[in-house]
Amino acid sequence: MTELEELADRLRRFAHDREWERFHTPKNLAMALAGEVGELLAELQWLTPEESARAMEDPEAAGRLRSELADVMIYLTRLADVLNVDLVEAAHAKLDQSDRRYDVETYRGSARKAPPLA
Repeated sequence: MTELEELADRLRRFAHDREWERFHTPKNLAMALAGEVGELLAELQWLTPEESARAMEDPEAAGRLRSELADVMIYLTRLADVLNVDLVEAAHAKLDQSDRRYDVETYRGSARKAPPLA
């Protein structure tokens, strides 16, 4: 079992033990995930790009960022588990697609959007 599978299993048991499965619908989990991403954004919102790159150097900020990242990971993992999506497989498939869309020669050093794949 991978670490991600172990985490999903632990989260599944956590929800089951508290009889929370009825609340862990895809909609509710996606909304909770969005809320946690918002909290992560709030930690970085008013920092300059340089300050945000150094945020982990501040122990208090680092603790808050770790906590928000953990919340995002937890809700994303739980949502994928409820939807029966293999996150690692899905991420590799998406990266394969992006590799085809953003060829190295055309997009090196560029932040412009590629057209959709045909």
